[in-house]
Amino acid sequence: MKVIRNFIVLSIAILAVSFVSVNAQDFSEAKSTQTLERKVFKELIKLPYYGVFDHIAFKVDGNNVTLSGKVAVARNKKDAERWVKDIDGIGNVVNNIEILPLSGFDNSIRRQMLRTFSRNGGGLYRYLQEPNPSVRIIVENGHVTLEGYVSGRGDYNLANILANGVSGVFSVQNNLIVGKEQYR
Repeated sequence: MKVIRNFIVLSIAILAVSFVSVNAQDFSEAKSTQTLERKVFKELIKLPYYGVFDHIAFKVDGNNVTLSGKVAVARNKKDAERWVKDIDGIGNVVNNIEILPLSGFDNSIRRQMLRTFSRNGGGLYRYLQEPNPSVRIIVENGHVTLEGYVSGRGDYNLANILANGVSGVFSVQNNLIVGKEQYR
């Protein structure tokens, strides 16, 4: 009798354990996404005409990449899509990059911004150094957008003040991030 009771208890225990599902966490997808993000970033900063007046952002979703941003050089839009498509593991590329309109007025604002940042900006000019500047200046029809990151709140405020002081600028949208932690 004792044997039968032990057998029944053991059987119930085995059945109970078999109904409990154990899900192991799969970090391979997160690692592959991070690897793809690094590869996309490295390809974008190698674009030959990608400079301080262009800003390309991207989002990786599985093996699909969505490109966005604005570029002053039209070639950068096509090159970015082509170079990202060539990365192993990329399935589909959606190119939402906008080409900024050609404008002598905007070009003069771009030159004045660089001149102002280098002469009056103290250490701000270091953020504009090629080949991969941490601050991007987007000028569209007299409206300036600052993208990227700076190391401190003082640089953030100084960039905003100097950009607003450039003649011909209608408005400044300061999207600079203080510190590197939120920027890719």
